[in-house]
Amino acid sequence: MIETNAVVLFQGDSITDAGRSRENPDDLGGGYAKMTASRFEALYPERKVRFLNRGISGNRAKDLVGRWKEDCIDLAPTWVSILIGINDCWRRYDRNDPTSRADFETHYRKILDETRKHLKARLIILEPFVLPTPADRESWREDLDPKIDAARKLAREFGALYVPLDGIFASASCRRECDFWARDGVHPSAAGHALIAEHWLRALGAAG
Repeated sequence: MIETNAVVLFQGDSITDAGRSRENPDDLGGGYAKMTASRFEALYPERKVRFLNRGISGNRAKDLVGRWKEDCIDLAPTWVSILIGINDCWRRYDRNDPTSRADFETHYRKILDETRKHLKARLIILEPFVLPTPADRESWREDLDPKIDAARKLAREFGALYVPLDGIFASASCRRECDFWARDGVHPSAAGHALIAEHWLRALGAAG
């Protein structure tokens, strides 16, 4: 459970970014980060937790490495939540700029090592995910699945809390069509963001 006066940092790509304002360092955007923070604050207002969002649209794991000091270490969070990996997959298909599983794991390990070295923060790793909509997303599994495996490996290695979003969205799509959760298979709808927030809070034992 998140402690009193904690600082929680959300990091990642566009799914985390969710249109946040760069001019307001406390803006959480319009996605799961804001939903998660709002729900937690409604349940535990007395804990006075500060939530920060430094997700940047289009980022890959290597981009996090380049900005980790400024956008993580210097902020001194006590919890670091990371959702990264789908752009490491996507760039193979839209720009012919692939990231190997080995490179993805190396970059991801670098930011986790830096976090462990400089902070006493707890880690939360969110699994990258894709839904089979439109149909060409089916072929992405070949590239994304090894990266999901790398994220799971790192979560075990670093003792992180792990939120298995790929499985969670696959399960949700059995209840309602994939387009309902993420129209392009990647960027969540409002319901998709709420689903992430719900399972994030569950992973921390903070769901109410």
